[in-house]
Amino acid sequence: MNYLIFNFTAGWKNQMKIYILADMEGVSGLRVMSQVQSDSPEYAEGRKLMIDEMNAAVDAAFAAGATEVIAADTHGSGVQLRIGEMDARAIYERPNAGRMMPSLDKSFSGVILLGHHARAGTFNGFLDHTMSSMSWFEYRLNGQVMGEIGIEAAYAGHYDVPVIMVSGDEAAAVEATELLGDVECAIVKWGIGRNVAKCLPVRRAHETIRQSITRALAAPERFKPFKPVLPATIELTLYRSDMADDLAVHPDVERVDARAVRRTITTLLDVRRF
Repeated sequence: MNYLIFNFTAGWKNQMKIYILADMEGVSGLRVMSQVQSDSPEYAEGRKLMIDEMNAAVDAAFAAGATEVIAADTHGSGVQLRIGEMDARAIYERPNAGRMMPSLDKSFSGVILLGHHARAGTFNGFLDHTMSSMSWFEYRLNGQVMGEIGIEAAYAGHYDVPVIMVSGDEAAAVEATELLGDVECAIVKWGIGRNVAKCLPVRRAHETIRQSITRALAAPERFKPFKPVLPATIELTLYRSDMADDLAVHPDVERVDARAVRRTITTLLDVRRF
């Protein structure tokens, strides 16, 4: 009996589960806004670029020692990935019911934020925004301005799981490093203003991503979870006052001014809930 328990424990310790959360704006080869819009003729190319990049990341994770990979598409309604074209070794899901990474738990070694972009208001951040480019103007957590990278890192921090790697444009990499400190970054493009980017050739971009994932998985224990102090205050400034009107009706939401609301959260799982 002791022998069986010993081997089970050793197997558990040797597993390396990785979660890949992919957005679209930071995907290699995507260089104009129309490629991320589902009603545009250029969207098919953008979707294919995202699928190929996800497959490259999944392959890199397994090659670097991952024993399990869960992957999710967080762009829009999360339907860019065509399951029949995806690396069959990974499991694919989509955010739902307010859960950004539904299968994430404490058993994971790290989160990879693939194809990410900078927060709203970032100079030369390609398609910069925070959650909604139509309504969210600025988001703060405990007074600190942050974007989706920070929001997702805090969500993962609830489970004591660190973000170990981020890919996207240079502005996203700068944001990730300033917020998280020691994190691997793969820069695959550079914003020229907001709506245009210059990109690495896709093969070079995939190799850059692969190298970054390889370095991250070589020693995932070096990364630290992002765990803002709780209870935490989240504050959201909207583009218009009527948008704040809609949120301010909830009993636990405080109206700050015409366009801003805030609330106190006691779990990082609520980091984006208003």
